[in-house]
Formats: sequence, C-alpha cells, structure tokens
Amino acid sequence: VLAGGAVLGHDTLVKWLQRMGFYPFSDGFYVERLRQIVTQDPCSGRVIMWETPKESAGQMLEVQAPDVDDVLRFPAVDAAFTDDDVTVHQYLVEVDQLVPGVEYRYRITAEGGTTAWLPLVTPDPDLPYKMLLFPDSQSSDYADWQQMAHLAWARNTDAAFFACLGDLVDNGEDRYQWTEFFKGVDEMERVIPMAPVMGNHETYDRQWQTRLPVAYLNYFRTPRNGSKAFGRYYYSFDYGQAHYIVLCTQQKEIDGFKSGLVEEQLAWIRRDLKAHRKKWNIVLMHKDVLQYRIQGRPERSEGIDEEIGRVWMPVFDELLIDVVFTAHLHTYRNRGHIYAFAKTPEQKGPLYILTGVAGNVRYPNLWIDHAFDEVTLPQPETDNYLTMEVAADQIEIACFLPDGTEMDRVTVTKQ
Repeated sequence: VLAGGAVLGHDTLVKWLQRMGFYPFSDGFYVERLRQIVTQDPCSGRVIMWETPKESAGQMLEVQAPDVDDVLRFPAVDAAFTDDDVTVHQYLVEVDQLVPGVEYRYRITAEGGTTAWLPLVTPDPDLPYKMLLFPDSQSSDYADWQQMAHLAWARNTDAAFFACLGDLVDNGEDRYQWTEFFKGVDEMERVIPMAPVMGNHETYDRQWQTRLPVAYLNYFRTPRNGSKAFGRYYYSFDYGQAHYIVLCTQQKEIDGFKSGLVEEQLAWIRRDLKAHRKKWNIVLMHKDVLQYRIQGRPERSEGIDEEIGRVWMPVFDELLIDVVFTAHLHTYRNRGHIYAFAKTPEQKGPLYILTGVAGNVRYPNLWIDHAFDEVTLPQPETDNYLTMEVAADQIEIACFLPDGTEMDRVTVTKQ
C-alpha cells in the first residue's frame, strides 16, 4: 500500500522490487545484490553471487538452455563474511558445463520459492562484442555514480560484460558504501558478468589506515591465479578474441602486511600469456603509469611513474599488449601509443587510456597536461564512462559523458 492509498498489484510490486535490486521468492523471501562475475572462460562457466537478509540453507541455482526441459542444478555455497561489524549472508555458485554461444537463463530456489528467470549468455568466441568500462566510482554521495551507471547501461544493453577499474568505494571497510556502489550496477550485474579491479581505496579501514582488502575479496569471487599469498588479487580471463589481464597495483598499501606482490605478478603474467593465445591482449589496472605535474606543486615533475610505469611499461612492450586501461587520477586522458617510454607515430606499443572518473570525487584543474596526452576532457571534468567494441581486425574505444555525449573515439587495428 502506497502513501496515497494506492495498492500495488503483485506483478507490479515484483517488478518494482527487482528495479530496486531485490529479487523476491514466491513466499516473500528475497535475494539482493545478485551478480554475475567473469570466470577464466566465460564460454563455459560463470560465477553467480547473491545476498539474503538472513542465513538460508538449501539454496540452489538452476540453469536452463532454450527449448530444453532439463535443468542444471548447482547447490549454493555459503560465502558469508563479517566486516564493518556486519555479517553479510552471501552465497555463490560456480557454474560449469555450459556451451559457447547459448542464451541460457538462471534462477535461485530456496525454502520452497524461486526468483524470476534471468539471462545468462555465454559468448561465441568468434563473434564481435561490446563491453562497458567504468573508472573510479568512489563517492561521498553515490547518487551521481548510480545515475551515470544506470544511464550507461540503458544506452548499452547490448554490452556483453563490464569492468570497474578500482576505487569502487571510498572506504573499503564501509558496508554502506558497498551497498550504494552495487545499486549503480544492479540492473546490469544480474544479466551480464562483471570484471572488478582492486583499487587502493579497497584497502582502507574506517580510520583510513591501510589493511588487507577484506570486503573486496569476499564480494568478488574472481578467477583463480594459482597464488597462495595473493589469490584473486589479480587474475585473467578470455572473452571472445581478447585475453584480459587484471593486475593489482596496490603493492604500496599491501606491502606492510605481506610482500612480493609485484614480483609474483611479473612472473605470472609471462606464464599467463604463454597459456592464453588470443588475437588481442588487454590490461586492466587501477594506478596509472604516468606522473603528472600538479597545480601549485612546482617540485613535482612530469614523467613516468616510478612504481607503476617503470615496472610495467617495458613488460607490456615485451609481451605485445594492445591496450592498457588505467584509473586512479580521476581524469580522462588518451595518450595514444607508447613504446620504450616514448610516443610512437604508428601503432607500435600499447594504446594507453586513463579512463577518468565515475563518482563525485573530482580534481578539477589539478593535473597539468602531460606531453603524452592526445585527448583530454574539458575542465572542470564531470563523470564519464567508456565502451569498447572488440572485433577480429580492430578494437574501437569511445568515451561518453553521462548524457551520452561522445568525447573521444579511437581505433586499434591489427592484421
């Protein structure tokens, strides 16, 4: 019953609850923050995660192919954790046995009820596709993030998956901020998979001191990387004709708790690329490779970031990485192609894109343009998002403002 006395019918109420991120069962029990996470091979598998208001045993995930009566059933694994003095009743299923290029559907069953069916689409590895990319969404008030993310999805419901490039929240321990972050992606995360990237703010506690990224690692069951010390801090996956490498750049924050993150990733990335042969190699990472001069700071010089750029850019040259997406600086910069720490007039070396900002923490007129910058957005910058379309012969990347205005477009080609 609404405040004015109007009564919502059952179907209307269910649709409204789903719009708000709640997925009710027939008996009134509901799940929320229902999300798909990429697996190493999304053609054959998917991770499904969700939360419930209380502990609930016996939950199952059902997956069904079109025009098939049989249903695949997977028992849910209890993945509850406690952080910020809140116990999150969370469950997950690692779905396997899927076939490429099929429009499956899935639902959750528990306590005699079921959620509505939702799509679970496995990619055809030979077909082109589009993805969405979001830079830092950390905010003091997540209304701007939520609006922009929903508008981006409304304009790109043909996207196959999406990535968030770190600093998803302003404080990694704050449960409220995580719920507000998820509200921005609730419409897309239940129907397409997410590829999360860890940022430095995911390592902050309530006192703004660094800690291990407890909430991030629990909210996102990303692909395994074979590491005992840094399991799921970094990972890789294939999608279509591209191989994605998700690096963790938080060695400065994490080193006080355990060391070796950079060295481990440097060895891993070479093994990983030998094991995955795709047409395109794309890196997603949070901290940026360049150092900018700052307004009012004459002692800060322009150049290559010593901790990130000097370490990783030669490796990207060596391993023939095609595109590198970064975040962290809350500004959009298209640098074109860089090889051996120098600009290249032809498409030699990776294309470097600093993706911008998607939350309300902005730094207007702070950074002085770098000599490598080819395209920047007008100051003061507002939120933005990106799309990337991947085909056999080219990758096309575009940057958009929240209202859909296109601000930049660049193409990478390969024979």
